[in-house]
Amino acid sequence: MKITLDIGAVRAFLLVSDLQSFTRTAEALGTTQAAVSLKLQRLEATLEKRLLERSPRAVRLTAEGAAFVENARALVAAHDLAVAGPARIRPRLSLGISDHAAGPELVPMLRQFQASTTELALSVSIGFSRDLLDLYDAGTLDAVIVRQEASRRGGETLAEDEFGWYASPRFGFALGSPVPLATLAAPCGVRAIAVRALDKARLPFVESFVGGGVAAGAAAAQAGLAIAPLARRIAPPGLVDVGPALGLPRLGRSKVILHAKVSDAAKRAALRTLAAALRSASHAN
Repeated sequence: MKITLDIGAVRAFLLVSDLQSFTRTAEALGTTQAAVSLKLQRLEATLEKRLLERSPRAVRLTAEGAAFVENARALVAAHDLAVAGPARIRPRLSLGISDHAAGPELVPMLRQFQASTTELALSVSIGFSRDLLDLYDAGTLDAVIVRQEASRRGGETLAEDEFGWYASPRFGFALGSPVPLATLAAPCGVRAIAVRALDKARLPFVESFVGGGVAAGAAAAQAGLAIAPLARRIAPPGLVDVGPALGLPRLGRSKVILHAKVSDAAKRAALRTLAAALRSASHAN
């Protein structure tokens, strides 16, 4: 007798496999951990296979679960293609992401978006938090993921970052000299935080490098040109926090916030998936 799989349960399995968390999967699906667990239990019962190893700290695929992943993806893709029908213009989710918030989580976020929906197209704008919030307020963007603004209330917290002063391990700096900075141009909020901290500590500084994006500033730090104020989460491998050794002031912490105003159910579901993917990836890092 042939069995019939529940597509919703298969989707939940793939999310748990990718996010390695029942909590994040529940967030992405807009449901509870108990509901996700029940779906997975029923899927395992239907297949008569144990797909996941569960523990209080982690969720891992079993050998049978790992073998099922590619077939599960193919099944969901075929299902979505059949439901979508003839090719049509897809509604677009327009998302703005602060350059200082994107980080390495952008790749798993986009991967999860692609895996979660065939109903939507996605456009992503990278820029300064303040500029993106202006576009959001004007209705140009459906949602933004930005650094928390002191004057802005509401939104959903996705991550909280600790900042530091990052430089190459080979970076040479004479104590007492102006601190050489690699920054983004104004109105970058992280630049403003760094400048305020140095001014408060009465430490002179010089902007040795001004880049158009975080990648450029990080590259300048990697090349040994200057010190870049960066969130620990997005600092490239190989850079070290030289703040304590050089007596630089603490930069503190900053929250990453999602602001959204969408009524479309598919867009709301996609944003839940993106938020869960960022939380999962930032926690892993």
